[in-house]
Amino acid sequence: MNKRHIQFSSELQTRASENEGEAIIEGYFVVYNAETELWPGAYEEVAPGAFEESLRSKDILCLDNHDSRVVLASMGSNTLELKSDNKGLWGRAVIDLEDPNAKSAYRKVQTGKVRGCSFGFYPTREETIDRGDGTVKWRILEAELLEVSITAFPAYPQTDIAARQKDVEAIKKQKLEQRKAQLKEKMKRG
Repeated sequence: MNKRHIQFSSELQTRASENEGEAIIEGYFVVYNAETELWPGAYEEVAPGAFEESLRSKDILCLDNHDSRVVLASMGSNTLELKSDNKGLWGRAVIDLEDPNAKSAYRKVQTGKVRGCSFGFYPTREETIDRGDGTVKWRILEAELLEVSITAFPAYPQTDIAARQKDVEAIKKQKLEQRKAQLKEKMKRG
């Protein structure tokens, strides 16, 4: 199972904290039922409630661009709050402005230089939807959420795309085998 990311533009907001030396980044890190195009003809979306189990049992991190060296907040330290609602996965990260990396990340969101969101996850239950027009969509029904990130470039990493492309090739091969079987059956009948 490969770790995957889904990225999208977001409306993250920043604000001052009641505590001096802290600031807040908040908004939707995941939007449910929103298709993300991985590459032409391949799509993915997250179903509502896909992260319910993770939210109960995991120490999820908020990172800057999926970089585990730049931890902005975490559920374990009570600096990251994540809640799932009908729209998506809403989060509030309390940023330590004493940390130069965290302050820099906060400032980039505050000034609008960074408007993308992403999240890293392992799918534990998903469905593959062959749309019949040559396109395919994966719908994530349940997933282990590892981290949420702010990111400047919402684009799928090549390793993740390669994993999905193998899935598409398997689907195409299966369709080809089905067509061959249908033609053979048709030829037998005359």
